Amino acid sequence: MIDHCPVGRAGTSDEVANVAALLMGSDGAFITGSDFLMDGSVTASYFFGELAP
Repeated sequence: MIDHCPVGRAGTSDEVANVAALLMGSDGAFITGSDFLMDGSVTASYFFGELAP
């Protein structure tokens, strides 16, 4: 999956922690019922990019 990832690398724990900090902090107070896909654009590439069937 990482080989086909448009970003070209795996996410870091700091990048995941930044999203968690946003959601738990005051800046994320209005965000409810959302899904945050953190896959380096693999899903978008599968449907719309080079990985599309």
